[in-house]
Amino acid sequence: MENKTPLQGLGVSFPQKHSATGTTIFTVMSALAQQHNAINLSQGFPDFHIDTQLSQALGDAARNGHNQYAPMAGLPALRQSIAANFKKRYGLHIDPEAEITVTPGATYAIYTAFTAILQPGDEVIILEPAYDSYIPNIEMNGAKVVPVSLVAPDFHVDWNRVKDAITPRTKAIIINTPHNPGGAIWDKADWDQLAALVRDTNIVILSDEVYEQLVFDGAKHYSVLEHPELRQRSFALYSFGKVYNCTGWKIGYCIAPAAYTQAFRRIHQFLSFTVNTPAQHALTYILANDTAPAIHEVMQHKRDHFLSLIRQTLFTIHTPAKGSYFQIASYERISDLPDMEFAQWLTKEHGVATIPVSAFYSNKKDDKLIRFCFAKKEETLNEAVDRLKRLG
Repeated sequence: MENKTPLQGLGVSFPQKHSATGTTIFTVMSALAQQHNAINLSQGFPDFHIDTQLSQALGDAARNGHNQYAPMAGLPALRQSIAANFKKRYGLHIDPEAEITVTPGATYAIYTAFTAILQPGDEVIILEPAYDSYIPNIEMNGAKVVPVSLVAPDFHVDWNRVKDAITPRTKAIIINTPHNPGGAIWDKADWDQLAALVRDTNIVILSDEVYEQLVFDGAKHYSVLEHPELRQRSFALYSFGKVYNCTGWKIGYCIAPAAYTQAFRRIHQFLSFTVNTPAQHALTYILANDTAPAIHEVMQHKRDHFLSLIRQTLFTIHTPAKGSYFQIASYERISDLPDMEFAQWLTKEHGVATIPVSAFYSNKKDDKLIRFCFAKKEETLNEAVDRLKRLG
């Protein structure tokens, strides 16, 4: 992607590094919500306070002088706490020195992993609808995006489609479970299917597992790290922001085999080099003391409350979210508008901002679906749905 954009300054033309244009749909809808005083159920962030022990730990770290650069790979104590946490929750042994890298957010980790492995001419399979950073990340590294559609409305994988998309140029496949925006989760059989497809190839797996602790109804999150065969060829990517409701801290981490981690750190050291030191100390304290509330219980309560409310409206819920903090809804009984126009109309005329699901497809596929974020205070959800009840 080396086409020239019309943007110029002081006689300089700026190369168009990726195909995305303008600002992201999340920025657009949040700005529209603010302009029209709408309740913002579009962008994925909580509107409630973080755990007081976490905020106290952050302040303590700054007051105690932990304000200078942390080691490039992350605080050793934090990486050790992450490894201990995975041992406790998954029974996995992870080497904190050779396999864990702390990053300024999971989106950064995704970009860094792609940059570590991709060369011009490579192909990367993405499963759509997909988080909107995947395509620009791939294209900025000179690689080609190969989109494969999941099957709506439950967003399961059609493995024949994935098989047909693999070519000798396929360098990577990026997975997202629990899924944004669809709320689907993978089970062990999905990982086995993927393993069978990539066996005897050099295809690398990127597993975006930022919502791994937000799984509902007693279901289990299966990580790529639990699959012995796939673990050896995978970057697993995580977010503290999603677990502790501190998305503005922008701290995540990457777990990968030692050789993959070395390649990852070769890029990381020249991008951000290091990550917010006081926040790393605060997260180390919370992980080591295991004091935070069970986030899946908090979010399941919010999901269940939102579902009980939205079912009183004309929106249709085909599949309750099994994970993440997003719920897909159909507006088929309300309007025939394209989903982008419907989302804008809903924001302007009825005061509730959402995300049109077509924004998560490279071809803007429109199934008349919108995404709600239910990671909000109860009163926020109540007021939003009160407004939605007026539709019809």
